[in-house]
Amino acid sequence: MEAPATGSTQSTSTHRPHTPLPGLSDLVVNMRARRYHEVERRAQQLVIQHPNSGIVWKFLGVALGMQGKDALQALEKTASLLPDDPEAHFNLGNALRVAGRLDDAAGSYGRALKIRPDFAIAHLALGDVLRARGQLEAAAASYRRALEIEPDKAEAHSDLGVVLLGLGQLPEAVTRLRRALEIKPDFAAAHTNLGNALRNLGQLDDALACHRRALELQPGLAEAAINLGNVLRDIGQSDAAAASYRRALEIDPGVAAAHCNLGAALRDLGRIDEAEASFRQALLRQPDYAEAHSNLGVVLRLQNRMQEAEASCQKARQADPNLAAAIVLSAELHADRGQFELAEELYKRAMKLEPNSAESWAAIANLRKMTADDAAWLIEAQRIVGRRLPPRQESLLRYAIGKYFDDIHDYPRAFTNYQRANELTKLCTAKHDRRLLTQAVNRTTGHYGAEWPSPAPGNATGSARPVFVVGMPRSGTSLAEQILASHPAVYGAGELTFWSHAAAKYEAFAGDDETRDRENRDRLIGELGRDYLQLLGDLAPDALRVVDKMPGNFLHLGLIHAALPNARIIHMRRSPVDTCLSIYFQNFDVTHSYANDLEDLAHYYTEYLRLMQHWSSWLPKHAMMEVPYEGLIDDPDAWSRKMVEFFGLPWDGRCLDFQRTNRAVVTRSRWQVRQAISKSSVERWRNYEEHVGPLLRLLARASTQI
Repeated sequence: MEAPATGSTQSTSTHRPHTPLPGLSDLVVNMRARRYHEVERRAQQLVIQHPNSGIVWKFLGVALGMQGKDALQALEKTASLLPDDPEAHFNLGNALRVAGRLDDAAGSYGRALKIRPDFAIAHLALGDVLRARGQLEAAAASYRRALEIEPDKAEAHSDLGVVLLGLGQLPEAVTRLRRALEIKPDFAAAHTNLGNALRNLGQLDDALACHRRALELQPGLAEAAINLGNVLRDIGQSDAAAASYRRALEIDPGVAAAHCNLGAALRDLGRIDEAEASFRQALLRQPDYAEAHSNLGVVLRLQNRMQEAEASCQKARQADPNLAAAIVLSAELHADRGQFELAEELYKRAMKLEPNSAESWAAIANLRKMTADDAAWLIEAQRIVGRRLPPRQESLLRYAIGKYFDDIHDYPRAFTNYQRANELTKLCTAKHDRRLLTQAVNRTTGHYGAEWPSPAPGNATGSARPVFVVGMPRSGTSLAEQILASHPAVYGAGELTFWSHAAAKYEAFAGDDETRDRENRDRLIGELGRDYLQLLGDLAPDALRVVDKMPGNFLHLGLIHAALPNARIIHMRRSPVDTCLSIYFQNFDVTHSYANDLEDLAHYYTEYLRLMQHWSSWLPKHAMMEVPYEGLIDDPDAWSRKMVEFFGLPWDGRCLDFQRTNRAVVTRSRWQVRQAISKSSVERWRNYEEHVGPLLRLLARASTQI
């Protein structure tokens, strides 16, 4: 959410009366000297002596207001006693506005302007109220009228620019904001408002400069810190964006938008639990904040907390029925349940509200297989992508356009768009560090060596409930989970993030000393196992087996086996080139830094293979089963039976009818797992053979059996 900074001046004023009143001259002197407490004291005495003197009530009301005290009653009295005084109505309008009575404030400003049509500051104040009420066209008219009277009023140019930005009239918005800065170069609010306009035009470098200049001029301008964070997030610097939002919260901890936007940046970084906390902080401060409800729903969905996500989505749509993001979330939730036609209708409804929404247009391509009949979709997607979109937004559409061309078998154009999408994504993610990955695998294979006790004596839990499906992303983990979750005794939990956090906790304790404090180390491992079983119990209290299909758990199999020695691990293994190419064609989050470069993908796959070879030799033979994706596609009956038998349940024929299973699937494979098994994905890479050179050397290495 952008935070427009206000530039309007709110003033109260008094003029020397035409008819002198004893003591009035003292009020004038003290008012000019800004001794408001003294004005209040003397005016309180005078209203007792002259209760029907409008001018005395006016001085009292202004003095109270300038001290931040409740002036409403005094200013209402003033307006009633001085019905022909435009300033009396203007001052009352200001007090009503502070009290949140916007309709009444607009009425008071209107009465002031009826008496004095050339009252520029009243036009400006009326524009502010109309803007707050969402009446942007009317607000623009008020600001324009103020500028007809005072053409060089910087605040009016700035506020008109903000309204024009809201109306989508970007070129004039920029013109007005630049004019405000010509008149008043040190106008911090105008700098950050200009930054917002330039951001919407895709001029992100200039937008950054504007917000930074605003903060130089006014370090305490929380709106500028929020807006700076927004642009940093656009260009993929989510860490820096989070820091900027935190700066805004240091300035003003009560700004709900800063909490909400911080949550969005943390979500970008994969820090889902922290993101949830930020969205909840925003809602504590503003319970009807539709955008925060919607964003909270997004992270709850990612945590597979579907009922809570639905509730948040409903609250968002109740708070703002026209919030496109909430409608998109509703579409996602329906798509997760396999209701793809309804999801498409919702995406189209969101598009009507935001015709240039890259997210909505891109999402449609992932709901089904595209055909030549979708040419109208392509034309519109290419129109939108032709605008100067931020890299994050353009990449969404490039991935979708790539899928369109892949679906219609135009492979050269598909690869061109996928390649562009990945190059844009690189701008928004940290560079993949191959050296650090190799070192991490070296540490893991060294730590979980022949001398490492497994499981942790006396601390491990003996539960057979957990089933892990691991492997590279796009290796068939979602298909395996869908097959297994079709068994009535099995619950598919989706991709749980538990073990990445658990591994970080364990590594922080163990450090580089493998023998240090072994008793406490083993106790920690036992606690992690029990915590995980509690999580599974909360998710599915009645299921005999719970499938966690987080592919990246392959990194933590040593710790998992130590804590849960009776857990079963299914390793999905797919042709390396098909796997890596499929990853390259997906819009993964920032935690998959290797996903956007074919050389990085080849390196990552090599290290994955090396680690899995280690686990294969280190784990007991009964703990892990390898399932070839191609074998599962070729003979689903045989391999499905082997998987069910592996984790100790009787066979159930519903596992072969998996596409009919009614459950939420929150992965990029949610459409594929609801289709009958097809061999079209096997050796798909041959359609792109001329482009995948760095991946081809994986074929020889991967031929070695784990």
